[in-house]
This record gives sequence, C-alpha cells and structure tokens, in this order.
Amino acid sequence: MSENDVVDAVDIQQILELIPHRYPLLLVDRVVDIVPDVSATGIKCVTMNEPQFQGHFPGRPIMPGVMIVEAMAQTSAVLVIKTLGAENEKKNVLFMSIDNAKFRATVTPGDVMHIKVTKKQQRGPVWKFTGIVEVEGKKVAEADFAAMITD
Repeated sequence: MSENDVVDAVDIQQILELIPHRYPLLLVDRVVDIVPDVSATGIKCVTMNEPQFQGHFPGRPIMPGVMIVEAMAQTSAVLVIKTLGAENEKKNVLFMSIDNAKFRATVTPGDVMHIKVTKKQQRGPVWKFTGIVEVEGKKVAEADFAAMITD
C-alpha cells in the first residue's frame, strides 16, 4: 500500500466500533487522512463540558498533557485496526513506552486538536509511533510512543 492509498475518514460511531475506549476517556472525535500502515490524523474538539476541567484547573481549564498523549494513542489504535482489518476491532492497544514528550502550548476549551500520528516501526504485536498535535496549525505537543496490541 502506498501513501496515496488514503481510506475513508472514520466518524465517532465507527471509532466506537473499532476501539474499546468510552466516555470520559474517549479522546478522538474523528480520524481523517488514514493511510493504512503509514499515518492518520485524529480530530478532537475540546469542550468545557469535559470532566477533567473540573479539577485541571478550576478557573483556568487546561487539557492535561497525559490526555493529549492518550489522544495520540487512540488515533494510533484506529490506524492499527484500519491496517489489520475488522477481525481486530475492539482489541486493546496498551502503552509500552512514551519518550520525548514535549508540551509546547496549552490546550483549552474551544480548541480543535489535530493529532497526527505516523508509524515508525512494527514487530509482531508491538507498534512504534511518533505523534504531533497541532491547534490552528501550531504544534502544541509531540511524543514518540510504543504500544502492544492485545486481546
């Protein structure tokens, strides 16, 4: 498959079929620009109604960095399932490592995160990715991470 083989975007109903994550920790609303076995872009519309903003931080809501990295992982999970096929739907994608995480700007309610993930390597059930999150074209976070696909 080449980089020109982009598959259809995945909406929230399809995401619910592909990965086991649910509210309040489902952190991707849509996945676009999916090139199986290569890359994908998740979209997350951040709203004030999300529970993390009750405590992070009262009067100054900021998306926790760990949730931004989790959104990268969920986008990667959709990419993995779209690469492996429907028989792998609802498998768990568990973090093995997170390296080089950097948070360059805050993400707040009203922001739309564009979560760009690219596969670096895959050996058996272990996949390695690099992720960049942008808001309005500005890089707000980045990380390299590895995950294992499990039943």
